[in-house]
Amino acid sequence: MSEEMQVKQREVMYRLMISQLFYDGYKDQAVSLAQVIKPYPACPPSDRLFSLFNVGHKLEEEKSEAKEVPKVNNFVAPGSGIDLEFETEVTTISAEASLYETCYVTAHKAACRTARFHPTGQLIATGSEDCSIKILDVERMLAKSVTPADILAMETHQQQMENHPVIRTLYDHAEEVTCLDFHPYEQLLASGSKDFSIRFFEYSKPSVKKAYKSIQEAAPLRCLAFHPSGDYLLVGTEHPTLRVYDSRTLQCFVGSNPQDQHKAPLTAVDWSPNGNMYASSSKDGDIKVWDGVSNKCVTTFRLAHQGQQVCSLYFSRNSKYLLTSGKDSLVKLWELSTNRCLIVYTGAGATGKMDHRTQAVFNHTEDYVLFPDEKTTSLCCWDSRNAERQNLLALGHNGPVRALAHSPTGPAFVSCSEDYRARFWYRKATTD
Repeated sequence: MSEEMQVKQREVMYRLMISQLFYDGYKDQAVSLAQVIKPYPACPPSDRLFSLFNVGHKLEEEKSEAKEVPKVNNFVAPGSGIDLEFETEVTTISAEASLYETCYVTAHKAACRTARFHPTGQLIATGSEDCSIKILDVERMLAKSVTPADILAMETHQQQMENHPVIRTLYDHAEEVTCLDFHPYEQLLASGSKDFSIRFFEYSKPSVKKAYKSIQEAAPLRCLAFHPSGDYLLVGTEHPTLRVYDSRTLQCFVGSNPQDQHKAPLTAVDWSPNGNMYASSSKDGDIKVWDGVSNKCVTTFRLAHQGQQVCSLYFSRNSKYLLTSGKDSLVKLWELSTNRCLIVYTGAGATGKMDHRTQAVFNHTEDYVLFPDEKTTSLCCWDSRNAERQNLLALGHNGPVRALAHSPTGPAFVSCSEDYRARFWYRKATTD
C-alpha cells in the first residue's frame, strides 16, 4: 500500500473518531482532537465508528462459528436524506439557500400567515389574515419568471387566465387562516382558522370557492397535519389537548391518559413519514412524541428551547430525527432513538428572543436547514450535518417572515410575511 493511501486512510479513521466523540457527547475531547487533525469539512456527529466496530465484531463471531457471513447493507444511498448514524463523509448534492432567486410574488389583503407545499411539489397553498386561501401552480410560476415582459404583454385575457399562477382562491373562513395541509393522494386541502373550524376543499373543481365539509372545534385552530396515508388528520388548537380525526368519518380521538397532554396551547404537529408516530409542541415549552397506534405519549422533551415557546417541528424523511425551532432563536435536531438533542444550529438571532413564531425546515435533500432571522428578515442556512453557517439570503420582505415552507421534491421554497406577500423562491439550473 502506498504512503499516500495510508495517509488518506488515517484521515478517514480520525474523522470517524471525532464524529463518534461528538455523537457520544464528548464535545471537549472531540474539539481538542479536531484542533490537532484540522479536518475539512467539519466532522458531524455520527455513530458510524461504533456501527463498523459492531459489524467487524459480528463477522469475527461468525467466522469462529464457521457460519456464512451475511451481507450488510445499512448504508444510506446518496440523496435519501440525513442519517447521522452512518454518515461522516457526505457531499452535498443541492444548492445552499443564498443561491435561490425570487420567481414570483403574490399578495393577500392582509398578513400572510401560513404556507404548505403539496407532497408532489407541484402546488403551494398560502393562508392569510384576510381569511382567504390561495393555491399556486409551481410550473406556471416558473414559466412566468422566464417569459419576457413583451411576450406577457401580448397575451389575451383568456391566455392570462389560463397561465395565471394562482389557480384557486378559496373563501370560506370568517377569521384568519392559521394552518393548511394537502391530502397526500386525493385532491383535497384541509385548512384551520381562528374561527374555530377546520374546512376541507376539493380544489380540483375550478368553480368551487367553499368547503364541501367542515369540523367545528371548541377553540381556535393553530396547526394540523395529514397522516401519510391521508386517513387521519392531526389537529392542535388553543386548547392543550391534541386531537386525531378520521378524515372520512370525522370521528375524533384523543389520548386515554390526560396526564400525557400538554399544559398550554399547541403550536405545531407533524406525522413521521412512516406513520408510526407523531409529534407535538406547545407554548408550555415541551415537545412530545406519540405512538401512532395507541395515541400514548412515549417521549417528552421538557423545556426543549430553554423554556421558550416551541415554534415548529418536522420529522426527517427516515423518521429518525426531529427538527425543531423556538422563540429562543435556536434550531435543534433531536435523535429519537436516544431521546437527546444531537445538534444545535446557532446564530440566527442577535437578541436571542423572538417576538413571532416561524418555522425551521429542511431543504428537499436534507443537506441544509433553513430558518428566517426575524430582525434582519434574511434567511439563515446551515449544513444540516455539522451546523456550519452558510451565506445569508436577503428575503426582501418588509416585515417579519411568519411562515416558511420548502418543496419536498425540488430546490424551491416559499416565504410568507407580515407585509401581505408570499414570495416563491427557486434555484435555477446553471449552464456553462
